[in-house]
Amino acid sequence: MSSAEKRVYCIRGATCVDENSCESIIENVGALFRMLLEENHLLAEDMVSIQFSMTPDIDAMNAASALRKSEFPIDVSKVPLFCSQEPVVKNMLAKVIRIMVTSYLPAGTETRSVYRNGAEVLRPDLANH
Repeated sequence: MSSAEKRVYCIRGATCVDENSCESIIENVGALFRMLLEENHLLAEDMVSIQFSMTPDIDAMNAASALRKSEFPIDVSKVPLFCSQEPVVKNMLAKVIRIMVTSYLPAGTETRSVYRNGAEVLRPDLANH
């Protein structure tokens, strides 16, 4: 497919971790990313970057590092990753990791966001399609 038949999309998602531990972060980031791959048929060579944000109560491991430690059917080792702390907001949902994958996809693609493990409450309008 030529680049003229593709455009840039940003695909979002979020997950909650069960506890602030390396194991829980790796497990939940891996599961979230796997679901995004499956739902959107993403290819590593089409990915521009992957950005994460984490609530301040998660500090055992960086989500980008957790992604690098997870195993996937595609090699994302050359995809640029970035992680930042979520701003503190009164009554915010705890232990949340958000992701935004920027990728080229065929023009007209309907992307599917993935919200899991309690994060569905953040975007119920996107979590159930």
